[in-house]
Amino acid sequence: MSRHPTGDSERQPASVRVLVVDDYEPWRRWVCSELGTQRQLQLVGEASDGLEAVRKAHELKPDLVLVDIGLPKLNGLDVASRIAQSNHDAKIVFLTNERETELVKQALSNGAKGYVLKENATELLAAVAAVLQGGRFVSSGLAIEFDDCDCDCETIFAH
Repeated sequence: MSRHPTGDSERQPASVRVLVVDDYEPWRRWVCSELGTQRQLQLVGEASDGLEAVRKAHELKPDLVLVDIGLPKLNGLDVASRIAQSNHDAKIVFLTNERETELVKQALSNGAKGYVLKENATELLAAVAAVLQGGRFVSSGLAIEFDDCDCDCETIFAH
C-alpha cells in the first residue's frame, strides 16, 4: 500500500498541517515530539519569533498553529491576528505561560480556538483534538467562564 495520499479519505486519515511557534528551542522540540505521536498531524514548520511565524504561515498554509504569546519581534497575539487575516482556515492554539485573565480573553476573542498553559502541557493533545473537532479548549486552572469567551462554538474547559 502506498504511503502517499490516494484521495480515498476512508483509507487514509486526513493530514493536519501544523506550525509550532516558540522562541525556546527545547520546548519546541518537546511539542514536536508530542505531536509526532499523532498520525493525523504533520509538522510542516517551526518558528522562533513572531515575524518568522507570520512569514512561514503565509508560505506553508498550516491548518493548525501552536503559538506562544511571549515572542521576540512580534508578540503571539499579533501573530495570531495576522495569520487569521491571511489564512482564515488556520486554527490557532496558544501554548504559553501567560495566565492573566485579560490576555486569555483577548486571545479567545481574537479567534484563537484554544489556550493551554505550558504548566499543563499534558493537556496539549486534548486541546488539539477539541479544536480539530470544531470546539474550543481552555486549560485547567484558568479563571475563565463561558460568558467571558464570546464563543460561537462549544468550549471545553479542562478539569
